[in-house]
Amino acid sequence: MSGSEKEKEDYAALKDEGNTLFKAGDMQGAVRCYTKALKLSDSKAERAVLHRNRSACYLKQEEYSKAESDASKALDTDPGDVKARFRRAQAFQKLVRLDQAFMDAQRCAQLEPKNKTFQDLLRQLGAQIQQKSVQLNSTDARVQQMFSLLLDASANDSDRQKAAQNLVVLSREDAGAEQIFRNDGVKLIQKLLHSNQEDVVLSALRTLVGLCTGHQSRTMAIVNELGMEQLCGVMGSGASTVSLAACHLLQVMFESLTEVMKREIRGKDEAILAEPSKELRSMLRHLLEMMPASNVSGTGRDSAINLMVKQVPRKSLKNPDNSLTLWVIDQGLKKILAVAGTVPELSEGPPLTENSHMSCSVLLSKLYDDLKNDTERENFNKLCEEYVQQYFNQPGLDAKLRAIQAVSVLLQGPSEVGNRTLEMSGMMDAVIALCASEDVTHQQVAVETVIHAAGKAKRASFITANGVALLKDLYKKSENDRIRVRALVGLCKLGSAGGTDFSMKQFAEGSTLRLAKQCRKWLCNESLPTTSRRWSVEGLAYLTFDADVKEDLVEDKNALQAMFELAKSEDKTVLFAVGSTLVNCTNSYEVEKPDPQMVELAKYAKQHVPEVHPKDATSYVEKRLGKLLEAGVVSALVCMVKKESPALTEACREGIARIFLALVDRQEDRGTVVAQGGGKALIPLASDNTDLGKIKAAQALAKITITSNPEIAFPGERINEMVRPLVSLLTIECTLLQNFEALMALTNLAGINERLRQKIIKEKAVAKIEGYMFEEHDLVRAAATECMCNLVLSTEVQKLYLATGNDRLKLLVLYSGEDDERLRKAAAGTLAMLTSEQPELCTRIPGTTTHWLEILQSLLLCEISDLRHRGVVIVQNIMQADKSLAETIMESEALEILSVLAKGGEGTSKPVSKAAQNCLDIAVEYSIIMSREGREKGTEP
Repeated sequence: MSGSEKEKEDYAALKDEGNTLFKAGDMQGAVRCYTKALKLSDSKAERAVLHRNRSACYLKQEEYSKAESDASKALDTDPGDVKARFRRAQAFQKLVRLDQAFMDAQRCAQLEPKNKTFQDLLRQLGAQIQQKSVQLNSTDARVQQMFSLLLDASANDSDRQKAAQNLVVLSREDAGAEQIFRNDGVKLIQKLLHSNQEDVVLSALRTLVGLCTGHQSRTMAIVNELGMEQLCGVMGSGASTVSLAACHLLQVMFESLTEVMKREIRGKDEAILAEPSKELRSMLRHLLEMMPASNVSGTGRDSAINLMVKQVPRKSLKNPDNSLTLWVIDQGLKKILAVAGTVPELSEGPPLTENSHMSCSVLLSKLYDDLKNDTERENFNKLCEEYVQQYFNQPGLDAKLRAIQAVSVLLQGPSEVGNRTLEMSGMMDAVIALCASEDVTHQQVAVETVIHAAGKAKRASFITANGVALLKDLYKKSENDRIRVRALVGLCKLGSAGGTDFSMKQFAEGSTLRLAKQCRKWLCNESLPTTSRRWSVEGLAYLTFDADVKEDLVEDKNALQAMFELAKSEDKTVLFAVGSTLVNCTNSYEVEKPDPQMVELAKYAKQHVPEVHPKDATSYVEKRLGKLLEAGVVSALVCMVKKESPALTEACREGIARIFLALVDRQEDRGTVVAQGGGKALIPLASDNTDLGKIKAAQALAKITITSNPEIAFPGERINEMVRPLVSLLTIECTLLQNFEALMALTNLAGINERLRQKIIKEKAVAKIEGYMFEEHDLVRAAATECMCNLVLSTEVQKLYLATGNDRLKLLVLYSGEDDERLRKAAAGTLAMLTSEQPELCTRIPGTTTHWLEILQSLLLCEISDLRHRGVVIVQNIMQADKSLAETIMESEALEILSVLAKGGEGTSKPVSKAAQNCLDIAVEYSIIMSREGREKGTEP
């Protein structure tokens, strides 16, 4: 057979297999077959059929964009393909592109005038279009009335406020947004943006959010009509509420422009719209211009940095295009460094908030991490060095201070770049010299630079050798607490170099505890500025590697309360320090347990072996967790998650996820965590986090879902958001414990309602759950089977068992005869459900194994009531479905067993007795056996 003939044969086999799977309801399997077949065929006609078939699968899976795309590809080859056109009409209808859906449905009706389905769809679409038209007309008058009120200076405040609120609500509806836009709404909103009343400006911004959300064409028109200069001007205004609202609007605009670029767009939208990259670059250019501008408020600048962090770097490194990052570095790196180098206490430079430097370090780090090769990284380094050198070489201390401040921010962000700038000629000497300056500002900048350098590998040894004496001197002799607290943090950082290794301590016995005590004292001192108190938390973040320090901290309720209040405050730079401190206190960091044999070898070779502190034992950790819960740690963590700030980095989110996982480890603590909002906070942590952070958050959600009522723990729509994180734990990268807990949680969700079962199916979890039904570990295998028991309540899953050519049914029958009680219950329960809902499966059971009757008899004879009940129900279902099988069962020992069970008595529950009697009644109906009365009559003389 030639290669082309074999490919033709493979194509036909795959297409047929796809058709079979489609009929059986396995849409995922069918898509897989059609996709493979597409790769084997060069024939346009064959490919058109495959695209048409795959479109039908996507419709069933509710992936309407993909369904429309495949149907369009089929129509490109054959415009007369009525099936493909009908499927595209259905997809367009679901995508609310009603005009296009109507045109396709009309064409279908023309091709097949007698087809009732086409006529029904046409009538349905006509009614929907008419309804939309009525909505638009009635909305038009309301829009005009609202704008008239808002622009009327003589109208009373309450009427204007009500009109503003109504406008915002209206903009969130499709019809309302369209009418606002078509009635010159953007020009009218522009007038509202110039209002002196804050609530009017806020309403205007929120209305624009409604207009732009998910709509690329309107967003592009609004960007061009209002102009980025005006929007950035609003964001840079002094009012923080207005600034944040403008920031949210720009975020929505970015998402609307970039999200649509990721999708294939067909139809009228594509013909109208140009590539939005021009608008995107214009928006970014204006954000970069805001960085060094002195007329922009500190809050506005932070918002601009936050937008850059979210929008510029690639979301996934799998995407090869980092051109936006390169463009920003080329156009604006030195503008970002102007913020990094600003010392607020000096007269020169733009206004900053206490969060600006931290946000700036995060942005610089994100840009640097997004670079792909050494050439790009070298260019970044060169630009940073040029900026630092420019100021460092200028006469006067203020310029040198700007250079050192920029280095300090770089050390917090892309530390490799920070190290290189720190190693520039004369830089380290200047830093050390300024530490001894009599000017507090000079001292503060220099000491912070030393602290940030101490954590970097290249500089740590130098700082340890030369910095400890300097920091001790500052700590003891300085009369300013701002300097003393920073010097203390430097000592804490250097003192924690051994990490959790009990045997590696840098300072003398008791020194670490004394440093921690001073940190707690400053933390509780409300007369100190917030920034100084934040530095004391930084110190504790390093010192809590020591278990003695952890114990002292959790005993100090005032210190815990002060730390939690800081976590809830506007100073977002404290988030990472609080998170790190709590990760240490809860021991939720990763600990590699060394191989005992390797430890003995290391001791024999006189190599260092890490030691665990006695107070890091499980009993101590559990007590610490209890005390943290009593102190209100959950509410602090919930507030931390809500912060919209670059300071809430992925590393910070991972830390919070780790802490939550530790807090819900004990079953009795889970109710407390949920009651204080922990469950709600975990959902975003499971989607926006590091890969490890997502797993930790998902596992915490699984633990809560296993032991709590999910409908109470996650009310409303929130329960649907649970499914994806739980399914993400069903991978070989996760531990068996994580797999097991995810399966248990999904079992609970699948038992609630059909909507959740559909959500689980849509997340493609069924195949994964089936895979775990073969797992060697008893508990995991049983949990997967229990989950399947609840999922078979869904017709789609039942169809998988109805499909021929698989061993799904056989596995359940065999598992019903296993020794593992939990597995038997799950398998027999699934069989009972399936045989009840799909009688056709009853006739297939004898074909699964020659021991099927023995397995059923063993269930009937089982001493465990639940298993016996499942067995009787299965037998009842089989007998109802097929007379010949009923005869086979009645000819076996099952008749005697069922007769005994039907009599009831001690040890037999009423449901079992009733089901057994039903089986005997069915046998009587079939005339296989005589009724009891008949038997009694037959014995009379």
